[in-house]
Amino acid sequence: MSLESIIAELRTDSQAGLAREERRHRQQKVGLNLLEARKKKKPIMFFLSQFGDTMVLMLLAATLVSAIMGEFADSLTIMIIVVLNAFLGFFQEYKAERSLEALQNLNSPKAQILSGGEVKSVPAQELVPGDIVFLRAGDRVPADLHIFNSHSLEVEESPLTGETVPVPKSEDAPGDEAYAYMGCLVTRGQSMAVVVATGMATKMGKIADLIQEAEQPPTPLQQRLAKLGNILVALCLIICVLVVVAGTLRGEALYKMFMAGVSLAVAAIPEGLPAVVTLCLAIGLQRMLRRKAIARKLPAVETLGCATVICSDKTGTLTKNQMTVEKLYTSSTVLGVTGKGYSLEGEVVPQGKYPRGLEWMLTVGVMCNGAKLQKGQGKRAGIHGDPTDGALLVLAAKKGLYREKLREHFQILQEYPFDSNKKMMTTVVRDFRDGTVYSMVKGAPEVVLPLCSSISQNGSAMVMDGTRRREIDEISLKWAGQAYRLLAIAWKSSPSIFTSRTQAEVGLVFGGIVALNDPPRPQVPEAVRQCLQAGVRPVMITGDHRATAVAIAKRIGLPLQDVITGAEMEKMSDVELQRRVDSISVYARVYPEHKMRIVRALKKQGHVVAMTGDGVNDAPAVKEANIGISMGISGTEVTKEAASLVLADDNFATIVAAVEEGRVIYSNIRKFIRFLLACNTGEVLTMFFAMLLGFPLPLLAIQILWVNLVTDGLPALALSMEPASPGIMQRPPRAQEESIFARGLGISIFSTGLLFGVVTLLAFVLGLATGAGLDYARTMALTTLISIQLIFALDCRKDSSGHAAPLMANLWIVGAVVASFGLLCLVLYVPMLQKIFSTMPLNALDWALVLGFSFLPAILRKVIALVKPAGL
Repeated sequence: MSLESIIAELRTDSQAGLAREERRHRQQKVGLNLLEARKKKKPIMFFLSQFGDTMVLMLLAATLVSAIMGEFADSLTIMIIVVLNAFLGFFQEYKAERSLEALQNLNSPKAQILSGGEVKSVPAQELVPGDIVFLRAGDRVPADLHIFNSHSLEVEESPLTGETVPVPKSEDAPGDEAYAYMGCLVTRGQSMAVVVATGMATKMGKIADLIQEAEQPPTPLQQRLAKLGNILVALCLIICVLVVVAGTLRGEALYKMFMAGVSLAVAAIPEGLPAVVTLCLAIGLQRMLRRKAIARKLPAVETLGCATVICSDKTGTLTKNQMTVEKLYTSSTVLGVTGKGYSLEGEVVPQGKYPRGLEWMLTVGVMCNGAKLQKGQGKRAGIHGDPTDGALLVLAAKKGLYREKLREHFQILQEYPFDSNKKMMTTVVRDFRDGTVYSMVKGAPEVVLPLCSSISQNGSAMVMDGTRRREIDEISLKWAGQAYRLLAIAWKSSPSIFTSRTQAEVGLVFGGIVALNDPPRPQVPEAVRQCLQAGVRPVMITGDHRATAVAIAKRIGLPLQDVITGAEMEKMSDVELQRRVDSISVYARVYPEHKMRIVRALKKQGHVVAMTGDGVNDAPAVKEANIGISMGISGTEVTKEAASLVLADDNFATIVAAVEEGRVIYSNIRKFIRFLLACNTGEVLTMFFAMLLGFPLPLLAIQILWVNLVTDGLPALALSMEPASPGIMQRPPRAQEESIFARGLGISIFSTGLLFGVVTLLAFVLGLATGAGLDYARTMALTTLISIQLIFALDCRKDSSGHAAPLMANLWIVGAVVASFGLLCLVLYVPMLQKIFSTMPLNALDWALVLGFSFLPAILRKVIALVKPAGL
């Protein structure tokens, strides 16, 4: 079908798009623009999976045997505790899954569309047949589209064909060459298109079974913890078998010892650890999201805390990306421009003394332009497209020149969009009035100037001699040193169309230079200071002039050591670059392929590298970096797919915030690992020492399970919500290969567990010595063990440096300790529960003894720390 037939068939408008109500109606009719993915796990399956653990199944079997033997109360209570544990595990896993799913939805690609005559950004899943879509290099095609108004459009169709060679696309081409298909990548040019199919009706939808959404793979940390879990399971089983055998040989009932052994294994094995780790990651990701950082890949969260270098683009990341033209140079005259940002208020000064030819220079800036000016509030305009292009449109508007009016006189014949390698853009137009063809060019002065053979002087073309070239070079260097971004504007005319881009870009008339101010973001100097304090080296990478980059670096407080350009880098071997890379703080006039060399050189030097990018050519370097970072506003879809982290606000300060959150997440994981494993070690050693020394069981099976429920669940969960400890960004990054048990954590876990076991056993022995009976001794042991662990939970808030956030900054831990203590009191003072758990109420003297025992480990740890400081 022809474009006109498709437009008519879909009842749409190529110049205005679909109205909002019509889009809503079509969405209800055709559904979302999504491929059928794997079925989501139902909540009931999350709950039932909690009973799939081998140890839990053994416990349930033992409970059944106990019921058959007449121990109905014990059996029922154990079942209730197991179900409560299952609900807690279900809550952790389900919340983690939903949190990660919600974050994944944030990563869904966006599409620029026309709706009601206005350009809007919408989630690609909301597209409907008839939508008018804009495509640009770096976009992932969001649906099956029919192309129109294309300019040098090329699409790589490897998802469908397996071929990586880009295919030229045009509305005038036959067959498939007039279409772009869902999932393919726009590698060059730009275009408009009309959506002809969405979701499962697309070509990609027909092979949807081959591209089902993959399961989220475990992170390296989760894999290491899974291996740790297997080791712990083996150790615990060995100890539990020893406890059962020792107890049976001493004359204890076999089924009671079996129950005790299995209960101890259930309590000792941290089966909830993977869920708590996942939940901790999910909570951290949500905190990062609130700070405008979207983590697309879980391993990036772990790696963030290890970052030693952040390589950042200048424009839009270190600066506001709110371009304002402040100066003009043309016909050997410097002009000023008033007004800020995209406000249309302002003028070119001095008024009335404009060189002839200024209006033509501004006309070239408007026609050689990929942005669109939209009506905003009051005198402020909205910009759709590149901010630099937008600033040129605003400048022209201040002189009354608008694209819509100019297009009445000019027909665009060919457009060569801005290329980060060529650093220039060219548009070929024909003047309807006399048929003259013009090549209109804008780009970096040092790129455009060599292409010029003449210069515009008050509307006349004069030969470009050495004196004029030196004058242009001097003004460029001066303005670049004042942190201005510079654009040169040039043109040429011909009675006939140019046969190639090369022909259109030689023998140009130099029109002038536009100086744009893009001030640093106000948060960046503080973010740079935080980086330096945290042992993270910020590096600026920009395509701008060397002097401009140096001026911005000085403004933001970036330490200036070595500054090199892309041209200088090309003359360096990889070995030489590796030797110098630690001292280079600014890279100017670089091309996207240079970023890959920079990343590899830094990694060879042992650095953990974060690299930002936005264009399609940045994607390889972003993917190569340890932490790839894409711009959420200006970034192309292919760069976002390659990245681990997406900045919702394109702000360097957000990267630093994400690094801080990465450190917090890792620190919190260490905190609750310390808590869980130390507590579990204490429980196992309590039982093991009692059996070894010939004492009766200090804890019954049902009591062991209650300890597990009271202490392992809520406090561990609350520790995963700890805010940043003071000074977390004043410490150097941890080594990427560092073990989770590094800095003394493994020793701390075992020594703390040993203290817990010894002190709990002392409380039990003291209870036996009073002659008050075995139930009283077990109550003292149970109360002491739980109290020790709750006090320890508060101590675990400290990070490896011994610092913790204010207690009230994490009310979850306060609530968890209070709730757990309340559950303990229930089994001590509720008569019905006393019978079930074989406990006795404690008086004031008993509590004094319990608290004395409970604080003893903390006191001993303080004494040991004073004698020999120990890290976590």
